[in-house]
Amino acid sequence: MLRQNEIATMQMSPMRTDRTVAMPPGAVASPGLDAAAVQAVAVVPTFRRPAMLAETLASLAAQRTAVRFAVLVVENDAAGREGHGVAASWLTPGTLAGMALVEPQQGNVHAINAGFAAALEHFPNAEHLLMIDDDEIASAGWLDAMVAGAEASGADIVGGPVVPRFREDAPGLLRRHPVFWPSHGSTGPVPMIYGTGNCLIRRRVFERLGQPALDPRFNFLGGGDLDFFTRAKRAGLRSHWVQEALISETVPGERARFGWVLKRGLRIGSINRAVEVKQAEGAAGRLKVLVKDIAIVPLALVRALGQLAATRNPAVAAHPLAVSFGRLMAAAGIEQQPYRAKDKG
Repeated sequence: MLRQNEIATMQMSPMRTDRTVAMPPGAVASPGLDAAAVQAVAVVPTFRRPAMLAETLASLAAQRTAVRFAVLVVENDAAGREGHGVAASWLTPGTLAGMALVEPQQGNVHAINAGFAAALEHFPNAEHLLMIDDDEIASAGWLDAMVAGAEASGADIVGGPVVPRFREDAPGLLRRHPVFWPSHGSTGPVPMIYGTGNCLIRRRVFERLGQPALDPRFNFLGGGDLDFFTRAKRAGLRSHWVQEALISETVPGERARFGWVLKRGLRIGSINRAVEVKQAEGAAGRLKVLVKDIAIVPLALVRALGQLAATRNPAVAAHPLAVSFGRLMAAAGIEQQPYRAKDKG
């Protein structure tokens, strides 16, 4: 990882004026932060990954861009606050421009909502709100490519690829599994994007869809971002993909296992059904969801056999089956909660 003193000369100089941003209780900010001058805000929710967060912030400090941007870190571990300390080490010397705050309500959705809400409030002239996860590293041209893609396309929402960084001992069969790879592969208009791990959302989207941005119903299950982008699509908002806006994601050893991939498939099925149930309109909509619940298993079996024939990869072939069973489990009231924190001890 690059050291902070090596990166300081690569990032634009911190914004220093006599105008300073009003800080929420417990928050920290870079010195002399001119919030009114910020054009884009990169939101970084974090939870108990201080070492990875440091790498994420290093990659943001290394951005090569003329866009005046700020970083907004949201610490979601109100007790430990290790991430808050990491963020402060970048902000208080002015190596990064921005602020860090603590969201006491635990959960993925609460952290993301707090980040976007704070960005909208404290940076009133920021047109572009981006997000990157605390286990991801942005390429040096990431922010520039995302903003340029939004401006050139006029799109409301922009997404970019998140590619995995596997450990050397990760099984080869799992390295090719679709859960680790981006949903799109080339620059241009897309029907929608599916996750907030690499996204840009214009301010007008939040004004159109309202607050909170993500539905707390998905707080511990996950999928709040899928629900958000589904609502955006239904509202007629346009999405665009920028293949050049590359982010890499660390895949820890516990994720590069068949058991984790299987659970991920089950969760995808639960999320898909939850989003569809929420969007269902009246008795006809609910009946449509029920029909899909019934039809999903035989369809998944056909897809699994097709995937096995095409890839010779049993891990990939099992994915449609896992998604279908996750949907059935959700219909029966059984739902995973991977984002519910376990107490340390």
